[in-house]
Order: sequence, then C-alpha cells, then structure tokens
Amino acid sequence: MTISYRKATLEDLPQVLQVRIDFLRWVNHLGPDADLSPLERQTRAYLERAMEEGSCAIHLAFEGERFVGLGCICFYWVMPSHDNPSGHRGYIMNLYTQPDYRGQGIAHTVMDRLIQEARDRGVNFISLEATAQGRKLYAQYGFVPMEREMELQLDLH
Repeated sequence: MTISYRKATLEDLPQVLQVRIDFLRWVNHLGPDADLSPLERQTRAYLERAMEEGSCAIHLAFEGERFVGLGCICFYWVMPSHDNPSGHRGYIMNLYTQPDYRGQGIAHTVMDRLIQEARDRGVNFISLEATAQGRKLYAQYGFVPMEREMELQLDLH
C-alpha cells in the first residue's frame, strides 16, 4: 500500500465537504434522514472563504486515486498573552481515516502535516475537540485536556 499526501485545493471541496457532513452525522448520532443541507451550505461557504484566504488548511491522503483520509487545521487570532505572545492559534478539526485504512499510520502522517503547517505559520498553541477514538493519538502528540477553559453556548433563537 502506497499512500500519498497533499494539501487540498478548492477543487477538492466536494470530497472534503462530504467527509465533514458524514463526520457530523456520525459524531452527533444523526440518521440519513436528518436534513443537514443548511449546515452543508454554511460549511461550503466557510471552506471556500477560509481556503482562499489561508485561514484553513486541509491535508488529504490517497491510495492511488482513492481518498482515504484527511485533517483540517483552522487558524485564528486572539489577544496576545504571556504564554502566547503572538496571539496566533490553531484548531484541528476532522482528522479522519476511512475505516478500512485505520491503524496504518495515516492519521499520524496527516497530524504531522497539520502540526508542521502550524509551525510554519508561527503558531505555538493548537487545540482540538477529541472523540473517544482520537484521544490516544492526540495524547501521543502531547495534547492534554484543558483545565482552565470553559465554554458557554448561546441560544441565538
């Protein structure tokens, strides 16, 4: 098995979008009848803008022409702090490997590429939301549960 890796372009958007929607169905326990078309439209608009301006980088894995995995890192700015003087941060989303390709190091290679992308941009803080299946991989890279942050979800309706 020879796996090749490359950075996604806008031409890859249909595949990336499909993986994102499938991932959201899985992680949120949504059936095929759940209407995710509004979310799909918003995600497409976000990805088009973010990929063009460079605030989102997606790395893909292929065996030949077959898509087998991907990972995404989004970049954003916060007010500088003592431990993050640049204020530049990264957020990893959608690290995904096709089920029949898992356990073969693909996620590790994609994660290596995402972390290198962050290093190349001068980012020294990366966060992510981990599923139970991903925690072991992330811990191998040194990701630790966050102890100081809290979250509030506002109801905008």
